[in-house]
Amino acid sequence: MGPYCDHIQLNLTQALSIYPGETLQAPHRDQDMWAGPKGSIEYLINVMIPFVPYRADNGATVLWQGSHRWPSDAAPDPEAMVVAEMEPGDALIFLGSTLHCGGANQTDFPRSGLIISYSLGWLKPYENQWLVYPPEVARTFSPQLAQLVGYRVHRPNLGNYEGQCPSVLLRDQVDDYLAATDQVTADQAMALAQFKTAQNEVQS
Repeated sequence: MGPYCDHIQLNLTQALSIYPGETLQAPHRDQDMWAGPKGSIEYLINVMIPFVPYRADNGATVLWQGSHRWPSDAAPDPEAMVVAEMEPGDALIFLGSTLHCGGANQTDFPRSGLIISYSLGWLKPYENQWLVYPPEVARTFSPQLAQLVGYRVHRPNLGNYEGQCPSVLLRDQVDDYLAATDQVTADQAMALAQFKTAQNEVQS
């Protein structure tokens, strides 16, 4: 994901359970929540952490190996199906382009766990993190965590607040008036300066 953004962001934190009697979930790719072109970039990465043992009979996650390289309309290949059996303390990491689903729970106990996902920093995340973690909550976070949940502008100005990086909301005092600013790369700053110089020369 690194080549496609300046930074990643928290997309989702979700505890989930598959209860006894639940059938196989429909296979899907999490990246399909965004309508952008598929196959050229990765939008998302998932981290799944089990709270109980994940087994084939209690709803362990099912993935299709190599499906991140398949055409988006390809049918699931039974030969590529993998059941991700895990123990508490393990972690399953997979791309948002990977075809997967929750398994069927044929036992008498829920299968529960946690999924955390990270997406490209310029995408609208699955959860609106500024509502989940409003400024009065995010002020208690480390700067790195506050940035991860969205209190950070993605160059040049995506996700801004009144033209500023939204991290200004984490200050004790926020100015009534904030001047709009863009964050640009050194190359962009040089190009802008050269353009401005050329315009001044034309006018003079």
